[in-house]
Amino acid sequence: MQVGETDMCRVLATQAPQRFEQVSRSLRIAGHSTSIRLESAFWNVLDEIARGEGLSTSKLISALHDEAVEIHQGVSNLASMLRTVCLLHQREQAASAGGRQVRA
Repeated sequence: MQVGETDMCRVLATQAPQRFEQVSRSLRIAGHSTSIRLESAFWNVLDEIARGEGLSTSKLISALHDEAVEIHQGVSNLASMLRTVCLLHQREQAASAGGRQVRA
């Protein structure tokens, strides 16, 4: 390993640049049209979660938004909330595969 090189740097260097490209998708939330911009890797995870829930990705995002509004009285940054949902989902999947619980 070279000076300043970490395992994570090698992991990132081997990824396709398309995984980091930002993609905008338009959808309706609470009756309003909106556009959300996320990296394609996050869209892939959201698509996976939606399939697992038997929902379209738009319906999943709308449900997550509505839940956040109900519980926290609003969403200050929807894109950040969705990235966090993806992280929590991936950690939960990793914990399930390893048979243990992972704290976020």
